[in-house]
Amino acid sequence: MTRSKTFRGRLLGAACAGLLALAGLAAQGAPGLGGGALAMTVQPVVIDLKPTGRGMSQIVTVQNTFANPLPVELRAEELSFDEKGAHPSDTPTNDLLIFPPQAVIQPGETQSFRIQWVGDPALAQSKHYYVTVAQMPVKLPEGQSAIQILYNFQVLASVAPSGGKPALALSKSEIGADADGKPVPVVYVANTSNTHGYLSRGKLKIIEKDAAGKAVFQRTIPGPEIQQTIGFGLIAPGQTRRIAVPIELPLTAAAGGSLEAQFSSDEGR
Repeated sequence: MTRSKTFRGRLLGAACAGLLALAGLAAQGAPGLGGGALAMTVQPVVIDLKPTGRGMSQIVTVQNTFANPLPVELRAEELSFDEKGAHPSDTPTNDLLIFPPQAVIQPGETQSFRIQWVGDPALAQSKHYYVTVAQMPVKLPEGQSAIQILYNFQVLASVAPSGGKPALALSKSEIGADADGKPVPVVYVANTSNTHGYLSRGKLKIIEKDAAGKAVFQRTIPGPEIQQTIGFGLIAPGQTRRIAVPIELPLTAAAGGSLEAQFSSDEGR
């Protein structure tokens, strides 16, 4: 019997963590799991490509930290986006060339895979893909049966138009609630550019005021902290993302609290 589990890196943020829960994978490229022991490490979990020139390809490495040979297969599928996050098409794409597409990695060894854009060189707007690193089932000796748990790790690959720059801005902010009902900031981030951007490549300032207009909470969250707590925060072209920030506020909206938020991007500087 074979069971499969898919792990997605903390790529698109907590709003689609369920892209990502984004995760099992750390933002830097996290350890894999397998049979109660580490099976493989995939790095990086986010790659940005260009439609022409030297930036058309990037290397993804897979390390086998398990005690047995690790057969893996890589495949790519295009993503679509809405307010809630990313949605795989479940249809293989020909826009990305993966070499080699399959490999058997010996214990303790690392295999490099080249991901290369072979789609339209005059790309009009960013496109996004999951590159799935899939652990393949092992053929068991005749007459032997066992449960095999296979792990799939998904790398987010994005391709941006030449010369394009993201244009991220907050379109709305409000006080929401987390899974435990505690008040948290909720921001809506819009991208009016033809090029994707990342919330984690900027700073987010949160201010909560009481009913009298007095500031009762203020905090500026730098990019590295955004990446660690929310994720990379990918915002696709034309997309508005709703992102709940995992910070407990002192007041709920019902108690008279109001929220102000500001975002400044470091991209394109």
